[in-house]
Amino acid sequence: MSNSRQLASAEPLSKSTILVVDDAPAGRETLQALLFADAYDLYFANDGLQALEMAARVRPDLILLDVMMPGIDGFEVCRRLRATPELAHIPVIMVTALDDRMSRLQGIESGADDFVSKPFDSAELRARVRTITRLNRYRRLVEERARFEWVVENAEDGYLLIDGDAIIYANPRAQILLGLDGNDCRTEHPSLIATVQRSFSCEPKELWSQWPHVQSDHQDVQLYLIAPESPTSPVNWIEMTIYGRLRNDENGRLVRLRDVTAAKTSLRDMWSFHTMVMHKLNTPMHMMLGSMELLTLNPLDTLSTREIVDLVEMAANGAQRLAAAINDVLQYATAPSLVMRMGERFCVDELPRLIAETIANLQMTHVVSDIQAPPGLCLNISPRAMESILFELLENAGKFHPTHTPQVQITGRFANERFRLDIQDDGIHLSPDQLKRVWLPYYQGERYFTGEVHGMGLGLPIVASILWECGGDCSIANRSDAPGVVVHLVFPTWSTDL
Repeated sequence: MSNSRQLASAEPLSKSTILVVDDAPAGRETLQALLFADAYDLYFANDGLQALEMAARVRPDLILLDVMMPGIDGFEVCRRLRATPELAHIPVIMVTALDDRMSRLQGIESGADDFVSKPFDSAELRARVRTITRLNRYRRLVEERARFEWVVENAEDGYLLIDGDAIIYANPRAQILLGLDGNDCRTEHPSLIATVQRSFSCEPKELWSQWPHVQSDHQDVQLYLIAPESPTSPVNWIEMTIYGRLRNDENGRLVRLRDVTAAKTSLRDMWSFHTMVMHKLNTPMHMMLGSMELLTLNPLDTLSTREIVDLVEMAANGAQRLAAAINDVLQYATAPSLVMRMGERFCVDELPRLIAETIANLQMTHVVSDIQAPPGLCLNISPRAMESILFELLENAGKFHPTHTPQVQITGRFANERFRLDIQDDGIHLSPDQLKRVWLPYYQGERYFTGEVHGMGLGLPIVASILWECGGDCSIANRSDAPGVVVHLVFPTWSTDL
């Protein structure tokens, strides 16, 4: 009889493993014949030392252990198994020809779980093996569940089980993230939507409007909970993933909550740094390069003194503006937050100037604006954030226009303590799917980050994230009267009560 693993010809997906220990080939062959039909995973050992080595290696569900063996007998093998922590739990059935009371007591004292006597009663042997392997596998399942529960209870991510809208389980991290009372989850099963709406803005609204029927059976759904930035607390982003593939209507749906504030802020800051550099450095660079090019391409004796002075002054002016822009970039690098910085607010009076500066930077010629708001109206957003938003939307209008020469209309109105900015172009219509997903934060984009923000498709999602963080909102729609889209931005206004 070989000591190697003996397998049934058609191996099931999950089988119990049995280690047969007997120094007699006839004994091993008898047990193999009796158990082979039940398709157990069988291993064989010839003596006590080999039994201990194989038990440590294969971790069987059951050991059939012959008592009478030369060298280390079955009693000693059993005692050593029980003295080894990682093997102590393995059930042992002692196989013996001894039928006296003292031998059975010695077997019990050494740690045996059961006994079978030679010659075997095949039905009895199979029944005992089947019962013990099932109990052992159940014990392992209980242990694995206990380990899993420990992991979930101590996880850095929050986990919920929800039945419809009711929270039927929340691990400690989820309770902290959502401000839940653990006892309430076990007894009252609070409403998830009511819980999150107490502290968070739920985005994107198009998906949340379908709650609790937001999930298909086989597709994960990603939503966001955002606590907007305020003068006394930073923004807080929670990514909420509903696992469609793990859906079980009997036990509820599994939901993961993950604090992604740091990742979202970092990604937004990389994008905003890129747009700021593009915006700030282009114009002074063009001024310097243009004037220096005219000086170098034309012989000095063909230029008047006044022309030379004008070109040098233009280059100097560009250098001064470039130095100021670089200083702004360096200051931004030390404090990159876009939404609010030390009480900064954007005054709507500055919007016409900012629009003019942006369209000049982008070399756009067909942009008209109509901004109407009370004098001195301030928005709960930093000037740099407004600058980045405007630059992104106008750049997109040109980038996605069929001829890259869009006609853009910008309208600003104040109503109901909020300021609405509409940006309309004459480019292309978007598909219903594009309209639905255009604002969805592109958090997965980090995985493919290569050092260049351009081309990642981060602009519009981050515009949305900036607005959501300051308590505003955004939407997009196809124009009904012509090709193109209209982007609607809603900004909260600032008051001394905030």
